[in-house]
Amino acid sequence: MNVYLAEVIGTMILILLGDGVVANVVLNRSKGQNSGWIVITTGWGLAVAMAVYAVGWASGAHINPAVTVGLAVIGKFPWAQVPGYIVAQVIGAFIGAVLVWLAYYPHWAETEDPALKLAVFSTGPAIRNYPLNFITEVIGTFMLLLGVLFIIDPNNNLGATGLIPLLVGFLVWSIGLSLGGPTGYAINPARDLGPRIAHAILPIPGKGDSDWEYAWVPIVGPIVGGIIGALVYAALWPPA
Repeated sequence: MNVYLAEVIGTMILILLGDGVVANVVLNRSKGQNSGWIVITTGWGLAVAMAVYAVGWASGAHINPAVTVGLAVIGKFPWAQVPGYIVAQVIGAFIGAVLVWLAYYPHWAETEDPALKLAVFSTGPAIRNYPLNFITEVIGTFMLLLGVLFIIDPNNNLGATGLIPLLVGFLVWSIGLSLGGPTGYAINPARDLGPRIAHAILPIPGKGDSDWEYAWVPIVGPIVGGIIGALVYAALWPPA
């Protein structure tokens, strides 16, 4: 499979299942309405695991520009492929968001609160403070990259076990449970940007605005955090 197509498919799966669980919890008259944060974080963790199982063999299943850039910074991924990966990830995230919109089509009109509709697509802060929201996203994505690199480190001998995607899903689940409260833990620029574009374009009744004033936080914060996490890993375990 072409690596860019794989990133489109992998990120589409991530958003279809991830934004899908948010829709299930927050939209009116859904079977899972009000089932809570534990359901959302579990859904996202499983979404990551499924996406990595699906395309990890083809593209490495970055499914996240912060992962792609972080790996490139420490020499574990070619810079020449970075732009194509990022574009593919955003496209996949957009497609996944459109599929969620279709899957929950009758529920948008049943939901009055525009903030809940936006929450299905993109993250937003519990307390709006841009510098602190930015720091939260940096910390969360720092942990993501550091954790992923720990998991895939050859010294762990996990490559042949098939456990890597599941453990990455557990990592994202843990980040959501522990660090997701302040900002909803985007920790992935494509995960936020692609669906936010979909929210802006799609004919969702009573949707309100797409909160572009906040959109830079889940883009820049994860990139910075991913780079820091990768650099810390490289400093602790430099190549022989």
